[in-house]
Amino acid sequence: MCTSIAMFQGGGYFGRNLDLEYSFGEQVVIMPRAFPLRFLRQPEMPRHFALIGMANVTQGYPLYAEAMNEKGLYMAGLNFPGNAWYSPEVPEDCDAVAPYELIPWVLGSCENLAQAKERLARFRPLGIPFAGLPLAPLHWHIADRTGALVLEATKDGVFLYDDPVGVLTNNPPFPFHQMNLTQYQGLDARQVQNRLAPGLPLQPFGQGMGAIGLPGDASPTSRYVKAAFHKLNSPQMETEEEQVTQFFHLLDSVAMVRGSVITPEGREDITTYSCCISAQQGVYYYKTYTNGRIRAVRLAGEDLDGEELRCFSMEEKQDILFQNGDTGLDTQ
Repeated sequence: MCTSIAMFQGGGYFGRNLDLEYSFGEQVVIMPRAFPLRFLRQPEMPRHFALIGMANVTQGYPLYAEAMNEKGLYMAGLNFPGNAWYSPEVPEDCDAVAPYELIPWVLGSCENLAQAKERLARFRPLGIPFAGLPLAPLHWHIADRTGALVLEATKDGVFLYDDPVGVLTNNPPFPFHQMNLTQYQGLDARQVQNRLAPGLPLQPFGQGMGAIGLPGDASPTSRYVKAAFHKLNSPQMETEEEQVTQFFHLLDSVAMVRGSVITPEGREDITTYSCCISAQQGVYYYKTYTNGRIRAVRLAGEDLDGEELRCFSMEEKQDILFQNGDTGLDTQ
């Protein structure tokens, strides 16, 4: 389970919660322009736009969970089990791309959302796994500072939806989430109004009562509504630090707390990491479940014309700042 958010103000801020019951060997990975991109059925890209994002590197190839390219185009893959469908054979008049290839294929060649939309017009998912790994059932969130799209491949076809809200979670398919918002039109960040019985002296007994009925559980449909409510009511922030801080608060509002969601296998589903990518600054910010301090990796200053991946390990150990005296803690 995951949640992706696209904020279009301030040059664009994009990111997600990665909700999972285990680590997949993730690290922040910068792919420079000359890293050779080879695809199963598509032409090789000897040069392309540079990327930064979270990935597992297997056999020298970065399997991105989400990434942004140097032009500010963002793409994230989110779990879509039971609905995602990939064919082992794709007609020759279509662009056959395996799911694990899709993020570099799009971000490596497209400067903006309009180009991505055109690029994906003939896309069909190729159901061939990478290095024996199981194919992850995914749908994708794509965004830049101008807007967002959702890409879904099901047995009924491949669909590219406009996303006016800028939020994606998991099942059901995206049209349901948009329709489901209709049930929550009455939610309001402002104080509640007495429309039940205007003639009675009914007084609110606390702030926030205008949003009574906002879902609080961790299901994909509830997280979608909750993330949409917080995102659509989020004010314009002035500085980079304020915007990034606000973005992480939005993700925190739909994050998984250990012990609150148990998988059918008996594992604890948690938000293993949260990230925010600043399109204008070219910075990937992240924090983990076990370390709440925000870390940052910049595109600027790296050799973006190189051929080698630049990888940054996750800082998992909690980082607590004591403002007086000895820590008094046994850190062993």
